[in-house]
Amino acid sequence: STIDHRPSTALFSNIWRVCSKKFEQTPVSCFQALVPQVNPTPDKDSGNAVPLGPLELQVIQVFVDGVRVLGLPRSLGELYGLLFISPEPLALDDLVARLGISKGSASQGLRALKDLGAVKEIDVEGARRTYFEADVDLKRLVGGFIREQVRPHLESGQLKAARLSAGSGAETDPEKREFYNARIEKLQKWIRRGRRVLPVLQKLLGE
Repeated sequence: STIDHRPSTALFSNIWRVCSKKFEQTPVSCFQALVPQVNPTPDKDSGNAVPLGPLELQVIQVFVDGVRVLGLPRSLGELYGLLFISPEPLALDDLVARLGISKGSASQGLRALKDLGAVKEIDVEGARRTYFEADVDLKRLVGGFIREQVRPHLESGQLKAARLSAGSGAETDPEKREFYNARIEKLQKWIRRGRRVLPVLQKLLGE
């Protein structure tokens, strides 16, 4: 006889019942509610890897959305978000277990966050591992982002604009050459203004 692989109406009814009940309890997605939470086996130094709670998920999403706007990797938002809302410093393995990301991604993300001044290492007495906590000093965060992300882009843009200016001289059409030069000058002006604004922005956003 042929086995009917089509999902039954009862199956869909059960899925909808579980989703509705879970979604009323916590603001997590229906699909996340259907996936069982698994606690990874901790090593001797770590405590139990507690599943992310609703508040932690929401805070992490805030920072994931933030890094997406800035064009940074999602993992940076996940790592900083969890450290930001954690009352205790966390080790690399804790972050990997709780976020469900690879150790390589977590290691690279922590290194990038340290370069930005967003995360710092914490000494925990008796621990064999390195622990991390979020740095919530806004002035330091802004300064790190400007130093590591914004300023290099502006400097690179200034060099590119200079090359564009030199290249526009090769245009044989006088009208096009005049138009190109005007636009390149506008671009250079924006870059110069950006460089002047950075210190002011950093000072205004500092606590």
